[in-house]
Amino acid sequence: MTSQSPAIQLSNMSLARRAWEIRRKAVRMGEVQGQGYVGQALGIADVLAVSYFHALTHRPDDPEWEGRDRFLLSIGHYAIALYAALIEAGILPEQELETYGTDDSRLPMSGMAAYTPGMEITGGSLGQGLGIGVGMALGLKAKKNPAFVYNLMSDGELGEGSTWEAAMSAAHHRLDNLVSIVDFNDQQADGKSTETLSAEPLADKWAAFGWHVQRVDGNDIKALVAAFDTARNLAEPRPRVIVCDTVMCKGVPFLEAREIMHFVRVEADEWQKALAVLDANRPA
Repeated sequence: MTSQSPAIQLSNMSLARRAWEIRRKAVRMGEVQGQGYVGQALGIADVLAVSYFHALTHRPDDPEWEGRDRFLLSIGHYAIALYAALIEAGILPEQELETYGTDDSRLPMSGMAAYTPGMEITGGSLGQGLGIGVGMALGLKAKKNPAFVYNLMSDGELGEGSTWEAAMSAAHHRLDNLVSIVDFNDQQADGKSTETLSAEPLADKWAAFGWHVQRVDGNDIKALVAAFDTARNLAEPRPRVIVCDTVMCKGVPFLEAREIMHFVRVEADEWQKALAVLDANRPA
């Protein structure tokens, strides 16, 4: 429900184009600094496209509008991905893309709410976003504000005790205006999430904490649209979680094929190669 009217919700093909634009912008920013969490940005681009161009109510020219849905980036190191989405949504000007990570830029390499319009919270130590989301959702209910809170978190955050404390609290308060989105790419700093500290059976865990649970292919636009719609329109008075299984570096096969690591290294000559691959596969 981008902006104020559901009438401008985009078709699946248009959403795929938005996801492509987000991927391209993230790679361009990575090239500015020669680094960045582009593997995660490429993987989460479809989720961000559906979020900003289908699900969220927001006004690009007024990012502080009280009636907006709040989108929280718990995983602060994914900032490059969110900046790309904010630029694509018209909340940030595209020319700022070239300032990514530079001194005095509004686009620091880790997301900071004080710097960037549209960045609702300062992400950092993982496991904080869902707790903040619970507080925001409670506050909106107290003000009788119908806005939703969407919290994007990583699978690595599933190993943080604070995440499950927040999950229990959200269910206790029956926060039906809270949607948590888990990017399950099976990577964290110490290796595969499933091997470092497995959260499986993940859907059963969330359900046991009182949440409505969906698990989908996070790189399938159609599946994401259906999941976001279900989460938004669910009549049950409880919080909702969408677990999104994503592929690191999605859309750039030579990076997808690389040994998967939390931080994907891209050589100086590979940024333009990655852009060329994306351009060759531009959606209609």
